[in-house]
Amino acid sequence: MARIPAVIGGVPLIDARNAPASDRADPVVRIDAGSVRGFWRGECATFVGVPYAAPPTGPAAFAAPRPHPAWDGVRDATCQGPTPQKGDHGVTLIPEPSVPGTSTLNVNVFTPDPSPDAGLPVLVYIHGGAYASGSLASPWYDGAAFARDGVVTVTISYRIAFAGFGWVEGSPQNRGLRDMLFALEWVQRHIRAFGGDPGRVTIAGQSAGAGAVITLLGLPPAQQLFHAAWGMSPSLAVIGADEARRLGADIARAAGSENRAEALGALGRGVLATAQKPFIAGDASLRGLRRTLEAGPRFGPVIDGDLVERPAISALRLGIGSDKPLALGALDDEFTMALDPYAAALRWIPSAPILALLGLSGSRRRAYRRANPDLRGSRRVVGRYATDMLFRRTVPRVADARPERTWAHRFSWPSPTRGWALHCLDVPFFFDVLGAHGAREIAGEDPPQELADEVHGSAVRFVADHAAPWAPWSDGRTARVFDVPPRDEQGAYAEVRPLLR
Repeated sequence: MARIPAVIGGVPLIDARNAPASDRADPVVRIDAGSVRGFWRGECATFVGVPYAAPPTGPAAFAAPRPHPAWDGVRDATCQGPTPQKGDHGVTLIPEPSVPGTSTLNVNVFTPDPSPDAGLPVLVYIHGGAYASGSLASPWYDGAAFARDGVVTVTISYRIAFAGFGWVEGSPQNRGLRDMLFALEWVQRHIRAFGGDPGRVTIAGQSAGAGAVITLLGLPPAQQLFHAAWGMSPSLAVIGADEARRLGADIARAAGSENRAEALGALGRGVLATAQKPFIAGDASLRGLRRTLEAGPRFGPVIDGDLVERPAISALRLGIGSDKPLALGALDDEFTMALDPYAAALRWIPSAPILALLGLSGSRRRAYRRANPDLRGSRRVVGRYATDMLFRRTVPRVADARPERTWAHRFSWPSPTRGWALHCLDVPFFFDVLGAHGAREIAGEDPPQELADEVHGSAVRFVADHAAPWAPWSDGRTARVFDVPPRDEQGAYAEVRPLLR
């Protein structure tokens, strides 16, 4: 098999060829399927492209994940493995390259001490991308800073879009979610060999990855696989079985196929990917926009009556996952940037009719405006409303459902290049990778290291101690505000309460 390039689309991968030379012997770890060889980057032993499941190809493309076959000798884990995301997804805030190949269910592991007796806390990170894109090969998802601070980090891939979350008749649904569970089972079996403690696993994610974290938190089969959770900008998909069936049938029809695994698997290369594209983008009509604001992405965990029996927040209200500490937050203006091209026109249009068109009118709109007296101008008001509906309102909904072991946070520091505390801005601060490729495009040429110390340091303490270094939600709805300087706020997220139902 051809070796993966060290740079894809101008994005340097986490790869032995991009790492400084080391005089230490390459780290080798033994797992069930065989041995894997990584490489050192300073004090961080790095293993990339380690398969946790068999390639989801052929008859297995729409099946539940299966163990990877064993291999002889020592498997190379020094260059990125193939990603479920394929092709160029255009300009994105996070550089997430697509790596070619078919063995796409992989993990990357970063550890300061790859020895079985190290007993270090573990962070498992789930990338975002509206459940339809994203790549663990991003240089922003580099666990070296966590390794520096005594944490073993595992980043995981999972099937996305139709392959992961599309309804396929006669096949197991929620395949992307099943991949995540399978990866967490892999962590339980193998992380000790990389220096991690399987009894101290924290799952984390951003955007759809945070939505997956909340889903897993309320999922009974996941309860023995992790012990704490951290979410950033949670994007919860609320998709019923009937809606998922209709979407699956529409995509199969667009591909010229029956909606069954055998027929879909027989399609030519790229046919299904092309057919699903308009559905990933979503309905741009007013009705489609309202649906997205109310229910989230079109792909995502489906209430299938099998693996997922109820919406995530309903599961949390029943007490599922209540024993697990949770830190959860969002940014102040995640999606206001989408209105920047229309700034001139929006100066002349009042916000009330725009909000009414988007589904917010009458007494509910008046209550929302009273709760946000500092917002001025239609761009800011409408952008904040979209942000609140898609991300911020999820924080108090989840925290109110389980207040005793929940810590809330807000990221309020505005991007010096984009002007907003926008979606994805917190990720390089969380991983403490301010110098990574593309980070300065939204964090500026001189991003505040003290803010990275605060965000990343708080995450390290949470992963190590399963408690955040500020008061929990139960103490006056307190949240830590990540800004320069940071501060604590009581009555946090009060401005989104008129949107809660």
